[in-house]
Amino acid sequence: MHIHDAQNQVDQWIQKVGVRYFSELTNTAILMEEVGELARIMARKFGDQSSKPTDKEEDMADEMADVLFVLICLANQTGVDLTQALEKNMLKKYQRDALRHVNNPKLKEP
Repeated sequence: MHIHDAQNQVDQWIQKVGVRYFSELTNTAILMEEVGELARIMARKFGDQSSKPTDKEEDMADEMADVLFVLICLANQTGVDLTQALEKNMLKKYQRDALRHVNNPKLKEP
């Protein structure tokens, strides 16, 4: 699925099932909540925090999709074309960081 298609599909779901978009502020709070849920999984799977028995049911991919869904909602309701935004952002990264990471001694293999 292309980003543009995802934005359209989310908008169609909102119109048909979701009734309407939550306010931008509410969606921002929901986005932070979803990122927190993903962070909890990451901390327990890849970090030093131990898991609880109930953590075994957590699905990292599903949490990432939740983050993406809410981000798309925010883009739709604020008029952001995520395809254009990402293309512009990648161009900026290629120009600004062309040598930055290659020359970073912290990223060299030990």
